[in-house]
Amino acid sequence: MAMFPPNRRSARAFAASCGVLLAMSAAINSSGLTANAQQTGSATPVVVQPGAPGKPSRNLPPSATAKLPPRSQADVEFMRGMIMHHSQAVEMTALISSHTESTDLRSLGARIRSSQSDEIKLMKRWLAARGEPASMAMPGMPEMDMSGHPMAPMPGMLTPEQMEALRKAKGAEFDHLFLTGMIQHHNGALTMVKDLFDTAGAGQDAELFDFATDADNTQRAEIRIMQAMLEKKIPEEKQ
Repeated sequence: MAMFPPNRRSARAFAASCGVLLAMSAAINSSGLTANAQQTGSATPVVVQPGAPGKPSRNLPPSATAKLPPRSQADVEFMRGMIMHHSQAVEMTALISSHTESTDLRSLGARIRSSQSDEIKLMKRWLAARGEPASMAMPGMPEMDMSGHPMAPMPGMLTPEQMEALRKAKGAEFDHLFLTGMIQHHNGALTMVKDLFDTAGAGQDAELFDFATDADNTQRAEIRIMQAMLEKKIPEEKQ
């Protein structure tokens, strides 16, 4: 029993020593952080490059922070034009539910509508990040482009007459007009991608390159699907 008091005293002394050490450590860390903030500036983010094994890390200058890659005016015009192009495709697919009972066409239309709606959002974000407006039209004058000229349709887009015929058609007639119209539409998109990559200095932005390449591959595959659907429908219509 005689040993308990010394042990309690030792425990209290040990705890007191730990408290002193922790307080000293906090003071040292606080001093170091304050000095570092004074050196780097509290509002300036620090970019740290990890060192090789056994080597210290080092702070990089502000010029080393990430920047958007350069883009050409052709990149901007491609994205704006493709937004207009995709918007008409989405408008075409919106007619399917009320104009045909074809399950194959409904499935295809849902696929096109979903993918192109998502791509429109991507293109708008890409333009906004670069301070560029998403529309090619002059503000307040939707029929005029930014240079004051009449808005020209993108390659492959359906004319107002074709769109009106599509809206009036039902059943098998609608299926035929939709498939032929969307093949025309997709081929126009392929032309736009080709024109982009044929332009010197254009299409170098990584995000834009991936989008244009994916759009090209996807629309080529969908053209093959639609051509097969047309070939299947021709014998059915003759029966």
